[in-house]
Amino acid sequence: MLELKNVHTHYGLSHVLQGVSLHVSAGEVVGLFGRNGVGKTTVIKTISGWVGPSEGDIEFEGQSLAGVAPDRISRSGIGLVPEDRRIFPGLTVEENLRLGFMQAPGMGSAAQKQKLDEIFDRFPRLAERRRQMGTTLSGGEQQMLAFARVLTGRPRLLLIDEPTEGLAPMIVEELFTLMRELAREGIAIVLVEQNVHAALALTNRFYLIERGQVTYSGQAGDATSREELIERISV
Repeated sequence: MLELKNVHTHYGLSHVLQGVSLHVSAGEVVGLFGRNGVGKTTVIKTISGWVGPSEGDIEFEGQSLAGVAPDRISRSGIGLVPEDRRIFPGLTVEENLRLGFMQAPGMGSAAQKQKLDEIFDRFPRLAERRRQMGTTLSGGEQQMLAFARVLTGRPRLLLIDEPTEGLAPMIVEELFTLMRELAREGIAIVLVEQNVHAALALTNRFYLIERGQVTYSGQAGDATSREELIERISV
C-alpha cells in the first residue's frame, strides 16, 4: 500500500533522513520507534508532503508521491493526525470537522451529514461540544477532534504522530482503544509513539530509526524482536 524507497530528506543543510526504506500493507499497523530527534516525525512529514524528499521515492497504491502537494496527498486517501493537533482557532468543533471534508471533495451534502452523524456517535464528547470553539477543549478532547476531523475524509491510511504525549492515562487508554477499532475496520496506520510497550500491543510490525536511518525492524508479536527493540532504545 505504501512504500518508501531509499528516501533522503533535508532541512536546509541538515541531512535528516538518510536512505529510509519501509513498507506498509493494507490494513496493517506499523510502528516507528526511536529516541527524540532521530527523524520519526520527518518520515511522517515527508510521506504527507509537508517536506519533499531530496532523493528516493514514495509510492502509495502504486503512485509516486514525490513532489506531490500535501492537499493532493490528503485527497489520495492518506490522513494525518499531527503531533500538535492543528485545531483551527476561531472555529467550532463542528466547523473543524467540516474542514475534513476537503479530503473527500466528491462527497455530497447528504453523505457529509451521514458522516458527521457517524463521527458524533463515535465521539459523544465532541457531539456535546459541537458548538464550542475547538481550541477551548481539553488536551484529550482536542486530540479526539484531530482524529475525528481526519476520519471525515474516509482515509485508507492514517499517519499518527505522538498522539498520547502529555495526556492523562485514561485518555491514553481511550486513544489506543480507538486506534485498535480503526485497525479492525481495515484502516492502515503508521504510528509514531513514545509509549513503546502500549504501541507494540497495537502494531503488527515496527521499524527502529536511529540518526535518520532504519537500523532494525521486526514483528511486534515476536518476543525476541520486542526485547531487542526495547534494549536498543534504552541504551
